[in-house]
Amino acid sequence: DLSGSITTPDVKLNLGGEFIKESTATTFLRQRGYGWLLEVEDDDPEDNKPLLEELDIDLKDIYYKIRCVLMPMPSLGFNRQVVRDNPDFWGPLAVVLFFSMISLYGQFKVVSWIITIWIFGSLTIFLLARVLGGEVAYGQVLGVIGYSLLPLIVIAPVLVVVGSFEVVSTLIKLFGVFWAAYSAASLLVGEEFKTKKPLLIYPIFLLYIYFLSLYTGV
Repeated sequence: DLSGSITTPDVKLNLGGEFIKESTATTFLRQRGYGWLLEVEDDDPEDNKPLLEELDIDLKDIYYKIRCVLMPMPSLGFNRQVVRDNPDFWGPLAVVLFFSMISLYGQFKVVSWIITIWIFGSLTIFLLARVLGGEVAYGQVLGVIGYSLLPLIVIAPVLVVVGSFEVVSTLIKLFGVFWAAYSAASLLVGEEFKTKKPLLIYPIFLLYIYFLSLYTGV
């Protein structure tokens, strides 16, 4: 009669000086060339980024730029040049979309028209600035023009309240346009334009007048 027991042999794998105990199944797979089934990929830190960071959205930066546009007075101490020198896309796009919502009262089909005006209006200002000798990039103009729509958004609820008073409504509209145009022009019209400033300020002013006219629909 034969009696006894068979114990599973311990197989150790040497990885960088450290011995790791492997089971018989693991050893069997490695010997048959199927060790790749046991491999575990390391997590890539690039894949674990938050969504806002993945989309390059900085909410604090956007909030600061909004304050710079709404309060363009130099005495307030804001570094307003950050709106021009560090342009972004998502902040101006959000402002333009919000402007579209409140000005057209839910006519979603014309939102694309307002975005088109923003893109090609900014392109016109950019080309004119370059012709006049200004050193500005299209992305900078796009961001400044988009952010500077904020004053028109601010006066929107006021126009709803005083809409029946034509004189007061007209004055508020003019104030909003001047506010928006001044905020944009003070960032885009630098010292390099010298005596040519009116040639760039005027089309900026006209662009915001057109944006204001969209309150009544397209």
